[in-house]
Amino acid sequence: MSYGFKVMVEGDYACFTRPEMKAERVSYDVPPPGALEGLLKGVYWKPAIRYVIDKIIVFNPIDFISVRRNEVENKISLQKMKSQMRRKGGDPVIYTSEERSQRSAMILKNVKYGIEFHFELTNLKNEQESGEGEKKNYNIIKRRLERGQCFRMPCLGCSEFPIKRIQLVDDFNLQEIDSRIIQMGDVDLGFMSYKVCFEDQGIPKNGDWSNPRFSDKATTAYYRPHMINGVIEVEKYKEVMKC
Repeated sequence: MSYGFKVMVEGDYACFTRPEMKAERVSYDVPPPGALEGLLKGVYWKPAIRYVIDKIIVFNPIDFISVRRNEVENKISLQKMKSQMRRKGGDPVIYTSEERSQRSAMILKNVKYGIEFHFELTNLKNEQESGEGEKKNYNIIKRRLERGQCFRMPCLGCSEFPIKRIQLVDDFNLQEIDSRIIQMGDVDLGFMSYKVCFEDQGIPKNGDWSNPRFSDKATTAYYRPHMINGVIEVEKYKEVMKC
């Protein structure tokens, strides 16, 4: 915990899809910890570290908007892409006019979250890398957050909803929490997704870090948090996490 961070994140829209409503997307009221871990991985990540969300603070009112979106049903085949790169043929193309479908979605708008997190070492690393300590990773994460650097655009649930701002802060100003959130008091958010746990636990199933192949098999872990005056103590409620 000595290497913790606090960041403020804002966005125009967000969609943290409830798994029980995947046909027509409906967002959770607040972000699941797993979605925020994915957001942070866009800033910096490697197999040697694992992010842990400790606290989520909801600053803006929870407002929904209904939209209709075009979604592509399939992904480009990685095998076909590799085959063409090796000049062995293959057609790594998706014709969106044939693959797309229009779906409605209930998404969040004008979101602003405070995220308190730390990272832990996993002892997993590419064999070509030397051992790295906590301090080195801490300095890299801190530098990237201060400079606004990222490997891929951090997003709020879906890639169509990128963050508008991410800022490293020393502490959160709880006076900025909207009065409508404060008036909600203690809110039982019910069972919601904590994160998706992959069977391979981040270790390539072929044992080859230079050309890793990961398992798609995964289970979802759930927890039942409360939001009290806009603050979700993730660390407290994950103690009764269920799979």
